[in-house]
Amino acid sequence: MRTAAPSLRLDFPCVRSLFWAKSDGRVKTLNPGPQFSRSMQTGCRGPGSCETWHLQLSVSGRHNRAPPAIAHFQATAPPPCPVRPKTSSSHQGPGSPPVPARLHLPDTNEQGPLHHQRGGPQLLSSLHHKPTQHSTAQHNQSPSPNMGTFDNLLLQLDEGVTGLFKQWNIWTSLIVTLFAGLITYQVSTRQDPDIHPFLLARQSQASPVRQPKESSVYRPQAAPHGLSLHTGLNVKDPGANKWARGRDGDLRDIWRQTLAGVQEGDDKGAKGRILTVEGTENVKEHHLDALTRQINLIGQHLVDQGGNHVAVYLPNSVELIVTLFACAFYNLNAIILPFNQPDAAVIDMLRRSAADTVITAPGSFPFDVVVKNYPSLRQLVWVVDEGSKHMDWNEVPQGTGSKVNVATWQDIISDSPVEAGKTLPPLEDQSEPKDITLFWQQGPGQEEEMVKFTTGNIVSAIAAQLTAIPTARRLSPSDLFLPADSLANSHTLVLTLTALFSNSSVAFNSSASEAPSLSAILSSPAVSPTVIAVTPSALSQTHKEVSSALKSSTIGKDLHWLLSRSLAESGAFPESGFLTNYYNQAFRPKFSGGKKLRLVYTAERINGGGKVRLSGEELNDLRLYTGARVVYALTAARVAGAVCQTNVYDYRGGEHFGPPVASVEVVLRDKGGVRNSDEESQGEIVVRGPAVAGKEAGLGVVARVREDHTVALI
Repeated sequence: MRTAAPSLRLDFPCVRSLFWAKSDGRVKTLNPGPQFSRSMQTGCRGPGSCETWHLQLSVSGRHNRAPPAIAHFQATAPPPCPVRPKTSSSHQGPGSPPVPARLHLPDTNEQGPLHHQRGGPQLLSSLHHKPTQHSTAQHNQSPSPNMGTFDNLLLQLDEGVTGLFKQWNIWTSLIVTLFAGLITYQVSTRQDPDIHPFLLARQSQASPVRQPKESSVYRPQAAPHGLSLHTGLNVKDPGANKWARGRDGDLRDIWRQTLAGVQEGDDKGAKGRILTVEGTENVKEHHLDALTRQINLIGQHLVDQGGNHVAVYLPNSVELIVTLFACAFYNLNAIILPFNQPDAAVIDMLRRSAADTVITAPGSFPFDVVVKNYPSLRQLVWVVDEGSKHMDWNEVPQGTGSKVNVATWQDIISDSPVEAGKTLPPLEDQSEPKDITLFWQQGPGQEEEMVKFTTGNIVSAIAAQLTAIPTARRLSPSDLFLPADSLANSHTLVLTLTALFSNSSVAFNSSASEAPSLSAILSSPAVSPTVIAVTPSALSQTHKEVSSALKSSTIGKDLHWLLSRSLAESGAFPESGFLTNYYNQAFRPKFSGGKKLRLVYTAERINGGGKVRLSGEELNDLRLYTGARVVYALTAARVAGAVCQTNVYDYRGGEHFGPPVASVEVVLRDKGGVRNSDEESQGEIVVRGPAVAGKEAGLGVVARVREDHTVALI
C-alpha cells in the first residue's frame, strides 16, 4: 500500500539541473524528462526574465520498514534573477554557468522528515511530511520549526489583522472615529507656549546672602545682582557715540522723543497721535506742533505771573499733560490733585502742597470757598470748553477781596502771536526739573498721603515699564493707549508717559476713570484702543456681567471651561482656531471700541481704599472675555509706577503680583509673628531703588515670596 508522498515547495531562481542527495551519501542527477526539457534548458534569459518551472518527480522505493512513497516537488524561480552569491573557493564571472540548486530529498517514514543531510547545506525551503494517518492534524498545527522567525511574525500579524476585522462592528467604528477625532483635534489645535516654562519657574533672582530678620533681596531677571537697577531712559543726544551710554533723561526728553518719532528700525520717523474723546461719537486730534506751542505759552505765562507751585485739578485731559510738560520745561513744581474731591479735601491738599497757582475747569473747582479759606492762591487758569468760550471768566467774584489773577487757557493761547512758542527751550544749560507732587488716596474719611517724586523717580519707573514687556508686545507707533484710570495715580501716569516715549498714540477721555466697567469705557466706536489702563473694580464688574450672561448657555460654559483650562495648562493664548473663533463670535462680549484690544494694565493699590482683588482664575476669564493679555501690578504710595507686576505671558493662575520691576528691589522684614527663615521668605514689604521716593520705603503690608519667586500678599 502506498502512502501520501511528502510535499516540498522550493523557491530558487535560474535552475538548470537538480541533484538528489540520498541518505546513503550517493548523489544522483535528476535529468528532467521530455515534458520539462524546454524549460529546464532555457533557464534565465537575462535580468528579470527567470522562468517558473513546475516539476513533479515520483520516486518509489523502501527505506527500513517504510512503505514505498511518492515525493512530489514543485520548484518555482521568482523574477527577477538575484545576484549570484560568491563562494569562498571561486567567483562566478559573467560567463560562468549558473549555480545548480541542490535538492535534499530525505527518506520518508511515519515519524516525519529526516534531517541527516550529508550532501551539503539545506536550501531555503519548507518540508511538510504528511503521513496518511496524521496528515490533516499536522497540517493545522503551527508552522514548522524550520520556518524562519520573520515568517512566523508575518503569519501572526496576518492572523491578528484577520481576527480584528472579523470582529468589526458599528461600535468599533464609533470608537475609532472618536479616537481619530481627538487625535486630529489635538494635532490641529496644539500650540507652543508663549514663553518657556523655565522662565516662569524663577521670575526673580534672590541674593545669596540675607541679613538677620530679613529675607534675601529679590531683583528682576532684567536687573540681576551685580548690575545696577534701571535709572533712566538712556537718551542719546545728537552727535553722541552710538555705543556710548546715554543720559537718564527727564520729562523734557519724553516730549522731545514724542516730536522726533522713531529714530531707527522699520518704523523710523513714525509718530503717535494725541486724541480727545468727547462723548461716544466725537474725537478731536491735537497736532503735536500745536501742543508744543501750548507748552511754551502756558509755561511762560505761569512764570511771568510769579507762579512756582502749580496745582492741576482736572480729569484726564490733554491740558493736564501739557501743564506737566510746561512745568518741566520752565522749572516749575507740578502738583496733580485727584479730581472730583470734596471742597475741604481740595483746600487741605492745596495748603499742604503750598500751591500758588491752580489750573482747573469751571464748575468743578470751588473758587469762592478756596479764596476765602486759602489766601495763598495767587493765580487761577480756567480750562473752558467750546460751549462756554463766549462767557467772561476773567473776573473775580465780588466780595471775595482776593487779588487772584484769573485767566483762561484759550485766551492765553489765542492772545499770543502766531509765531510765538513754536520752539522748545534749548537743551543746553537746562537746570534739573523740579519735583512732581502726587496725593495717594487711602479711602473714604482718611487723609491723602502727599508724596514728592523727583523726575529721576519717574523716568526710572518708565524705564522699568519699557523692559517689563517682551519686545514683541511692547508699545509701538501702531498702538493706541487709553488711560481709563486717573492720571493722579503714579502707575497710570507712568504708563501714559511710557506710551508717549514709545511714540504710541494716546487718547484721553475725561469720564473714563469713573466708568464702572469695560462696556462703558469702550463704548465709543470712534476709537479702538489696543492698550488700556483700568481699575480692578471696573474689571471685576465686567467679569460679573459677562459671567452671569454666560451661565445661561450650557455650550458657552463648557467651551469657556475648555479654553480657560487650555490657557492655564498649555500656556498658549487662544488667538485662533475653530473653537476660539466660535467662542469669540457667539459668547465674547461685543465692546464697541474694544475690537483691537490686545493688552490691559491694572493695579492693586496698597492702602488705597480698594476692596477688589482679582484672582488668577478671574484674570484668565478676563483674558478670554476681552481677547487681550492682562498685566496685574502691585502699587504703593511712595513708589513711582509699580512695585511688582505679573509677566504678560503668565496664565498659570494663582493669586500673586509677579516679580519686582527693574527699577526696584524687594526685601521682606520680620513683622510681628511673621518671620523669615532659610526655607520661607515672608514679612513686611520693603522697597528700595531709584523709583522710590526717598530711596527706601516700607509698605506696611505682609507678603511672602512663592516658589517661582513672585510676590503674593498674605
